[in-house]
Amino acid sequence: MATELLYKQPKTLLNKGTGFLSGYSHSLNPYTGCSFACSYCYVRQMPVSIFRKEEWGTWVDIKQGAAELLRKELLRAKAKGPVTIFMSSSTDPYQPVEYKEQVTRSLLEVMVQEQPDFLLVQTRSPLVRRDIDLLRELGNRVRVSLTVESDLDEIRKRFSPAAPPIAARLKTLELLKEAGIPAQAAIAPVLPSSPEFPKKLKEVVDRVCVDDYFMGDGSGGKRTRKLGISSLYEEQELEEWYNPSAWRIVYDRMKTFFLEEQVLLSQQGFEP
Repeated sequence: MATELLYKQPKTLLNKGTGFLSGYSHSLNPYTGCSFACSYCYVRQMPVSIFRKEEWGTWVDIKQGAAELLRKELLRAKAKGPVTIFMSSSTDPYQPVEYKEQVTRSLLEVMVQEQPDFLLVQTRSPLVRRDIDLLRELGNRVRVSLTVESDLDEIRKRFSPAAPPIAARLKTLELLKEAGIPAQAAIAPVLPSSPEFPKKLKEVVDRVCVDDYFMGDGSGGKRTRKLGISSLYEEQELEEWYNPSAWRIVYDRMKTFFLEEQVLLSQQGFEP
């Protein structure tokens, strides 16, 4: 299905960090909308999606002039105090449109010149490896949080068929590690995985964050429930993976391979 691309002129880019992101001074979204269209995405239940006629995943707003606007807002924000940025909270900054539009890269170029105190880049896309040159310049002021919900690509295909393959994400974590860029694997949400999952992650990363629908969708799982996501689990007889305690399966497995301080839970794992 083709994605409808719309070019918009934003009035602002940096938004105050609130709720789940209250540990950050600001959140930053290079795009509005996300063509990965993951079935479980809580943003489907937020105003940005609900008030659009078109189905979530079929459209993306491209923010024109974003770099110039960010430069102005960043300088203003830095004059007021520490600036910590979560990029991004309701869209993937490295979704397919970024290959051509390069809005995210243009924002990183600004942040290399006017460095925030901390930047977390949240994505599930291997495209982030393209910007290793810029990420390296941010040193310890940046962390890449790469979503790896499962080690089973057949599970990925059922829940988020338009998202990048798991093997490509693991390879990207390996490349980030080789480049010396701080990174973590975000098991968010917790999808069914194999007992070998922690071993695969241990080879490419030294920090993991475990987060599920009930802790991470900002509503105790209510937004996800409205999406009817439970039916996907029922169809595949995986009901034991859709409950508030399922995260313990993966969390306990991770702790057999990682040190306790390397396995973080939900909000804690995304803090600056």
